[in-house]
Amino acid sequence: MLVLLPPSEGKAASGRGAPLKPESLSLPGLAAARETVLGELVELCAGDEEKAREVLGLSEGLRGEVAKNTELRTAGARPAGEIYTGVLYDALDLASLDPAAKKRAARSLLVFSGLWGAVRVTDRIPSYRCSMGVRLPALGALGAYWRTPMAEVLPEAAGDRLVLDLRSSAYAAAWKPKGEVAGRTATVRVLHAPTRKVVSHFNKATKGRIVRSLLASGTAPEGPAELVEALRDLGYEVEAEAPAKAGRPWSLDVLVAEIH
Repeated sequence: MLVLLPPSEGKAASGRGAPLKPESLSLPGLAAARETVLGELVELCAGDEEKAREVLGLSEGLRGEVAKNTELRTAGARPAGEIYTGVLYDALDLASLDPAAKKRAARSLLVFSGLWGAVRVTDRIPSYRCSMGVRLPALGALGAYWRTPMAEVLPEAAGDRLVLDLRSSAYAAAWKPKGEVAGRTATVRVLHAPTRKVVSHFNKATKGRIVRSLLASGTAPEGPAELVEALRDLGYEVEAEAPAKAGRPWSLDVLVAEIH
């Protein structure tokens, strides 16, 4: 199984570890694109601070993120699973998984990023600020920029595995599974059962719990239909809709009665 996750806007501090080694990151086919985005981001943030803050969509209170981006090549790096924080990652709680589940996480989880394209949770990266919705002056919208390199690299990363897509729309724009890969892809919404409404905070927390449940149980569904049964066995209420045509992803709704 390959699980596609969004990053978090908030991130832990980089710490005092060794700096970024771009060549050590997973998915080496993205290396050239990563270097281009990294160079443009550092250059932007080393120039006019107000322009950089505007481009990155940062409030006055986040002004310090601009300076942090200028040091991305020399700042300490930590595993991405420790850098990303926020609701989904708090619920996933990678650090508390047992060793076998952590190994499954290392193989299965892929975090999308406006800066890195996509990284595994074991890849060592510095803390940064650059969402997929950013339009860098020389590159344009990052969601569009990443489509070509992603289209070349991600199908191979998916292999013949089930793809569980839990990304938000901004990050889903960077790569949309096609053809045979799309046919074994499942997207998930989390709905408040009584109202059938999506609640953003609750949506993220429940997705984190779903991933944690799958990793902790060792469940390895081979396709979307098997995923539905696996989630039901784990106690989730799931409504599934198979695609009307071949080569389209499945749509899963996970229903939860309480918002917490």
